[in-house]
Amino acid sequence: MKKTILSGMRPTGKLHVGHLVGALENWVMLQNEYNNYHLIADYHALTTNPDTAGLYANSLDMVIDWVAAGIDPVKSPIFRQSRMKEHAELHLLFSMLITTARLERNPTLKEQVRDLNLDSLVYGHLGYPVLQSADILLYKGDIVPVGEDQVPHIEITREIARRFNNLYGTVFPEPEPKLTKFARLVGLDGNQKMSKSIGNTIELSDPPEAIQAKMRTAVTDPQKVRRNDPGHPDVCVVFSYHQRFNTAEVSDIRAGCETGALGCVDCKKNCSMKIADVLLPIREKRLGLEAHMGDVEDILADGEKRARIVARHTMDEVHTAMKLG
Repeated sequence: MKKTILSGMRPTGKLHVGHLVGALENWVMLQNEYNNYHLIADYHALTTNPDTAGLYANSLDMVIDWVAAGIDPVKSPIFRQSRMKEHAELHLLFSMLITTARLERNPTLKEQVRDLNLDSLVYGHLGYPVLQSADILLYKGDIVPVGEDQVPHIEITREIARRFNNLYGTVFPEPEPKLTKFARLVGLDGNQKMSKSIGNTIELSDPPEAIQAKMRTAVTDPQKVRRNDPGHPDVCVVFSYHQRFNTAEVSDIRAGCETGALGCVDCKKNCSMKIADVLLPIREKRLGLEAHMGDVEDILADGEKRARIVARHTMDEVHTAMKLG
């Protein structure tokens, strides 16, 4: 039997190329090998921003980006977390199986607090990994494709599954993380994280002219001031994008940079065109989906119907194991 994967993202707006190379391409590749479920994590979005005004629109945007990037909703149900009340119930039960001290030691949480400059932590943010554990185990996820920064969350999921099984009998698998091969694309400003809140991204929906304008701002080797100056491509953001979107020319670009024959302006222009070429089929499919929003809503309704069947079955097992009725 195929193993099961649960993957998800918070609906915070249009997706960018960091999402594409860090997650979406991997999800598309895995959907033929595994039973995939794709979660729009709208509850999780509230941990850092309680404003729900744009949540539904952002959720639809996420469906469009996922399907445009190659997710097949027939193979892989797409659904909103908030429409599946079983997530909230399992989260509550799991919260009885882990201490606050264990959650406070989570290194990913510490990084988020630092990166977001949070003065105080809401309860939901502290319990984020517990809700994530419920998300994964509700569909009995065996594998979780993640970046390196999410591995500590998966370890918490494994601990919760193990404790539940020891107390009440075996219901849940202990999921394994599956690291993506190209887990992170740096931001245009050189920040190690590409983030919409920082404004250092190239969105999947950006047309060629927007990509070119953004690429002009990309950080390059600070020692390569003039065209003929020899450069160091391994410290250049633009070269890292060439490595992902322009693999055929990487060797020539490295040589041209290191000898000074290739200037940064031409290099950025070339990279912009290659990124635009890669994103062209995604942009075209996005336009088609945006013109038929009823179909996008139908994708959600169908995914939620199918996921709900699995979620209710799991909760029946949980209730039986815990003798809750």
